[in-house]
Amino acid sequence: MLMGKKEALKIIPNDMNLFSLQGKTVLLTGASRGLGRGMAAAMAAAGADIIGAGISPMEETRHDVEEAGTAFYSISCDLSDEQERSHLIGKALACTGKIDVLVNNSGIIRRAQAEEYTLTDWHDVLNVNLDAVFLLCREAGKHMIERGSGKIINIASMLSFQGGIKVPAYTASKHAIAGLTKALANEWAGKGVCVNAIAPGYMATDNTEALRNDPDRSSFIKSRIPMGRWGEPADLAGPAVFLASEASNYVSGHILAVDGGWLNY
Repeated sequence: MLMGKKEALKIIPNDMNLFSLQGKTVLLTGASRGLGRGMAAAMAAAGADIIGAGISPMEETRHDVEEAGTAFYSISCDLSDEQERSHLIGKALACTGKIDVLVNNSGIIRRAQAEEYTLTDWHDVLNVNLDAVFLLCREAGKHMIERGSGKIINIASMLSFQGGIKVPAYTASKHAIAGLTKALANEWAGKGVCVNAIAPGYMATDNTEALRNDPDRSSFIKSRIPMGRWGEPADLAGPAVFLASEASNYVSGHILAVDGGWLNY
């Protein structure tokens, strides 16, 4: 049965800005540069206060956030260290008293032929890209469930869907992030917590510098992207704000590809 015009209008009040993050607090890992810095700036522009966590200086991100008129807090945290990451949620709550949105952006990559890939590299990548993400989701999730609301955005990858070359641990971790996102979404959607992921395409960041410096690989990748260019951090601005805002309140367990059309080619 079709809704009448008056009924439809009741769903979204005229004064409701669905994409606003005014009054929200976002905890974002890996906030110092690249995709993290871009998402922090976008969410600040939408009204959110930002807590940046990582091991690198975040002064440029602080400048972006404060220029947008919101507050920025930085927490030094090595996510490869189990003790340090276990205290991150508590430190973030000490800054602002709440976490409305968690963005698990930090990640590392190690490249080598699979037959030469060391267990040390394997464990290091899975430790940061998967173990740390699960721990932060779990601890932030407890806080969000108690409050009855929250958004978690995990950063997946094209390699959540494909195999890649010379990155077995990274590929395994990003496949796992997609599965973890769906598993947590199933458990927490009914408790007011939306868990989703963004899968960036081939982005011009530090993680892809080796690929971009390889003439053959870089040329192939670019030729395969229907939009004809590498992605930029600004390309994640809209998707990140959408998944953090009330506009995505009925989106759960989704892996949003932001890839210039790569997966469709």
